[in-house]
Amino acid sequence: MQTTLMIYDGITSADSDVPRTGGVPLAPAGFTWPLCGSCCGEPLQFFAHLPVEDGVLSVFVCQNDPGACENWDAYSGANRVYLFPREELQPVAVPETGLTLLPVTSAIRTQVVTPDLEEHDDDDDVVPDPYDLARSGWKLEPGDRFGKQREVLGSLGGSPSYLEDDRVPACPSCTGTMDFAAHLEEGISAQTAMNLGGQLGYVFVCRACRQGAFLTD
Repeated sequence: MQTTLMIYDGITSADSDVPRTGGVPLAPAGFTWPLCGSCCGEPLQFFAHLPVEDGVLSVFVCQNDPGACENWDAYSGANRVYLFPREELQPVAVPETGLTLLPVTSAIRTQVVTPDLEEHDDDDDVVPDPYDLARSGWKLEPGDRFGKQREVLGSLGGSPSYLEDDRVPACPSCTGTMDFAAHLEEGISAQTAMNLGGQLGYVFVCRACRQGAFLTD
């Protein structure tokens, strides 16, 4: 039972093509910065640039009036997820209004973790959650039993942690059930954090239609 954790890896440049939170999005020519369709009509904030096997996931969430927009809802219009091809991506011009950028651009490295299920002491009838186990048991150094959980920025692939089946979004184009792509955690500090309201973020994608969705628990 392996989980690919995303680990904070220091500061990087705003337009780098490494996995990162913050910075500016890289997109094909002609891409238009998305606007909030929930409460304000202002530009969304760019959260994450996540290279994956079949392209790059770009995640945007409204932060113009936190608490007013239903950015926890995949269908509210307060967030966007795009799956771009890797070729010919370029930095996108940043709008002059709205809360569009995180204060700091944080690089991400991936770490494949295999939790030790023998250390799981809960009721044997309860199936352990792979992401929860990997995050809580991640060890940065030998002997560091609990690791540095605040440095875990989420995970790639696997299954959505503790998310009810009826909350998995459907693709707006083909109406098929979207695939889970990533978890997102807020971050290690106020300067680097994505505002998720203290919740866990979920990124979904329909690879056939190259569309995505975002929600929180």
